[in-house]
Amino acid sequence: QGAYHTSPLAEGRFRAMAPADHIGSAIAGIAAAGVAWYALTRLLKERTDVHGRESKVVVVLGGQWGDEGKGKLVDILAQDAQVCARFNGGANAGHTLVVEGKKYAFHLLPCGMINRAAKNLIGNGVVVHIPTLLTEVEQLKSFDAHALNRLFISDRAQILLDTHRNIDGILEAEKSKTGTGSLGTTKRGIGPCYASKVNRNGLRFIDLLDATTLPEKMRDLYRFQEKHYAAALEGHDCEEEIRRHVEYAKILAPQVVDCLTFVHGELSKGSRILIEGANAALLDIDFGTFPFVTSSATTVGGVCTGLGIAPRFIGCVIGVVKAYTTRVGAGPFPTELTDSIGQQLRDVGHEYGTTTGRPRRCGWLDIQVVKYAALLNGYDSINITKLDVLTGLTEVKIGVYYKLKGRRLPHSCMPASLEELGAVEVEYITLPGWAEDISKCTSFAQLPAAAKTYLKTVQDLAGVKVSWVGVGPDREDMIPVSF
Repeated sequence: QGAYHTSPLAEGRFRAMAPADHIGSAIAGIAAAGVAWYALTRLLKERTDVHGRESKVVVVLGGQWGDEGKGKLVDILAQDAQVCARFNGGANAGHTLVVEGKKYAFHLLPCGMINRAAKNLIGNGVVVHIPTLLTEVEQLKSFDAHALNRLFISDRAQILLDTHRNIDGILEAEKSKTGTGSLGTTKRGIGPCYASKVNRNGLRFIDLLDATTLPEKMRDLYRFQEKHYAAALEGHDCEEEIRRHVEYAKILAPQVVDCLTFVHGELSKGSRILIEGANAALLDIDFGTFPFVTSSATTVGGVCTGLGIAPRFIGCVIGVVKAYTTRVGAGPFPTELTDSIGQQLRDVGHEYGTTTGRPRRCGWLDIQVVKYAALLNGYDSINITKLDVLTGLTEVKIGVYYKLKGRRLPHSCMPASLEELGAVEVEYITLPGWAEDISKCTSFAQLPAAAKTYLKTVQDLAGVKVSWVGVGPDREDMIPVSF
């Protein structure tokens, strides 16, 4: 009675979140769900810093399937930070920043590199392809000739080799021949490098520092890879890659640090630390739409394990959410639009991957996704990006509930089964659109009434304050929100 199981295998999975008995009306059901959600959020510590301007440790995370435009808010907050850090992922992330009229594409570097006064830290939870890292540092030389001196890398961070990239391509090709199909990875070697970490035969930056033992440790890894993925080493000059890494050590050795000591040393000095997540909540290795996920912890828990920061030090968590929804690669996408509106969102929003150039799938905003991510991460607020992309639509829809076999799922429930998630029906509400150009708005007050209504509706549905809204592509186009 009232349990949201849909098959024998699903028995009891949603029971704890379901009402004990059927409620007589839909209105009463929504009200009861609202009361339960309110009670749950009240368990979280009351905090007042919704804009990320006051806390000593601020975390910015993606709240959907990635590509939300996190870099812009991080860019803004980085101007007042003494330390900017990354805790997860690798060069599968992508931020394009415009600074002093010049574009910079970061895949590994923290966004704080564009603040000449900020230190930048790559945490132990990150996998690092050193050639990519050094290329990104090189492109910054015209901006800051001493940029490398502001970059620090955990001695426990994993080193991603070119062979990891080769393996990634092989695995994707193999998966494309299965019933599930390819996962749509970036083929940057991220998953295979994390696999080396879990297999406990990976290389860490502490290994890079010992030129006497590094070559043999790399050869050990190559032998393992050759045994299991022979094609990945065909034509690959392992000794040349070893020589390169011996040289990399001479460049990077002064920048390799003990992450825990570095972070807590900065905290003890009163430094403001800004932490940026790669990828997003629905791509988390545990809580995402597995197996169409990334290979790391993308949620706030990953901050603690990927940098060595205890939860109590985190003062503000901001989730970044597009005004609509996008996804790259395969996997269920309940609010996807495959019609002309979806194409309009793609064209107007320039929805093509920074890292891969792949076109992104587009759809309406999905509140079920937003609330799920908010519960996982304990958002203090959300930053709505790309509101301007919705300009010109006569009406705008928001997905508010999932229904599975005729029954509403509890808010914040994301079925673990891909088959179930792919089968959900979405209930929508429809709001009026707006025709006014909002890209020149410099304050919340200047937004048209329909745009304000959209933001207020998202805030009310998500149960999380909207703190920032993006109305254009530049840093100046991100404006604070206050209702």
